[in-house]
Amino acid sequence: MPSPWTTVVISPHFDDAALSLAGLLRRLDGPAAVVTVHAAAAPADSELSYWDSVCGFTSTAETHRTRLAEDARACALMRVDQVLLDHADGPYRNSEPLTALTDFLAALPLTTRVLLPLGTNQRDHQAVRDQALAALATRPGAEAAPRPWVYADLPYSGASDEWGTDEASAALERSDRGSAYRDLKSQYRLDVVQDLHLTEEEWIAKREAVLCYTSQLAPVAVDHKTYLRHPGPLQSELVWELS
Repeated sequence: MPSPWTTVVISPHFDDAALSLAGLLRRLDGPAAVVTVHAAAAPADSELSYWDSVCGFTSTAETHRTRLAEDARACALMRVDQVLLDHADGPYRNSEPLTALTDFLAALPLTTRVLLPLGTNQRDHQAVRDQALAALATRPGAEAAPRPWVYADLPYSGASDEWGTDEASAALERSDRGSAYRDLKSQYRLDVVQDLHLTEEEWIAKREAVLCYTSQLAPVAVDHKTYLRHPGPLQSELVWELS
């Protein structure tokens, strides 16, 4: 069946798309989907991960049930379809390839725009990015498809004084969080195609979507205490085209 979407955002985990692109998603024309890669339940005998215990969950089943519902609410607010791939979160899976991601991308029409995470400071994000790029490049007729877009994963990419300015890319490249950017730049040309500075109305809408992920807010705030500040890093979104 042909894809109904003109734009697909590949989100490694629940909340990555909202944190990084909720503003852009409301501006894009045509139907869009957020595709969460690590969206499956953990194996039934799994021990609760450290992160999920810090979030206050009592079991992996509660974790999955709650996070699915949070993501559904956020997707509704962002006016995108929720798509879930059958890979458990990092702590609950081995390092086997993300086959559901490859299969999903292989089935997409060549005309669909695909946005991938940059991978800043996050091993899961980099693995999703690399496998997605390989899958997109090996599709029959791939040369006719739109070039992939790569989005700055927030709040990780926005941890500099230059974030939200014309120097954001250069600052990220030279920072200790810039290894993912430097890695991509060694293989591709990175051209900024979306440099958004959200209006107050857009920020209110984005904040509402981000706040759907209530289970994650307190732990994230430990390392990113000001990420919800106004004005703050989530109010600038940056996307590059790979060429």
